[in-house]
Amino acid sequence: MVNNIKIYKNFNIRKEHQNSIILIGNFDGFHLGHQKLFKLATKYKNKNKLKLGVITFDPIPKMFFNKKNKNYRLSNLSQKIEHFENFNVDFVINKKFDLKFTKTKYYIFIRDILFKKLKSKFIFVSSNFKFGNNREGNVVSLKNFQNRFGYKVIQPKPLIKQKKIISSTLIRKYLMRGKLRTANKYLNRNWCIEGIVERGRKLGKKIGFPTCNIDINNYVIALPGVYSVRALINSNKKYISGIANLGYRPTFKQKKVLLEVNLFNFNKNIYNKKLSVEFLKFIRGEKKFSGIASLRKQIKKDIKLAKKL
Repeated sequence: MVNNIKIYKNFNIRKEHQNSIILIGNFDGFHLGHQKLFKLATKYKNKNKLKLGVITFDPIPKMFFNKKNKNYRLSNLSQKIEHFENFNVDFVINKKFDLKFTKTKYYIFIRDILFKKLKSKFIFVSSNFKFGNNREGNVVSLKNFQNRFGYKVIQPKPLIKQKKIISSTLIRKYLMRGKLRTANKYLNRNWCIEGIVERGRKLGKKIGFPTCNIDINNYVIALPGVYSVRALINSNKKYISGIANLGYRPTFKQKKVLLEVNLFNFNKNIYNKKLSVEFLKFIRGEKKFSGIASLRKQIKKDIKLAKKL
């Protein structure tokens, strides 16, 4: 059951959302570690009868400081908001991360934002949380001022599976190595790319396998290749099974990474509609074929395997 979540773009929040529990982080992918954190925050919410709010940043700070991190995200903003809703978050502050904000002194962030504007009661952060100009602030900084400003810092232990800390970075690595099953396990769901269906070169249609083309924007590039998928159109609740190629299409010498989805038993026009594509199984890596005939033959094999899966 989702609640009616309020989205802010700055720290000037309504009075009803002041004196709340605040979680600070990127929460990219909203994996098992994040879910553990939000479950704990929900317990605090119920016990103390407080509102629950999230401070998150756009772009992700690592993307802001390193422009090479273009394909980095595990999830987009709307996916993140949906996860927040499922964990009964009352409001989200989606702060634009820009040069001006990076120059905020860590003490100013604590005093003027967390205390004066938000009047935070509990602040949930991870152990590696850094903030403020030159990343001078950290969890110790927050704790040093908690008595003065009337909040309590909650720093849960990270979630560890098979001797590894579950993190967005770890899941990105699994996706890039083609270890989709492990990535999905740590996400606690199927990894999903959302995008608008664009008009392409209609190469798929020419060889007998029409596809929905999606620009992956700044999503992380999983291992290029063929995947078994299922998709939702415009958030419709009915899934459509299919097969997808994520990559550069070396047979056609494409330079840009594209997600092409062939939906089984489906022939409707869905240009400009939102397609949510869930990745179920990695079938094979991307390869260059000698010609259209060999490519067509391989696609038939891929589809047969995907339908089995």
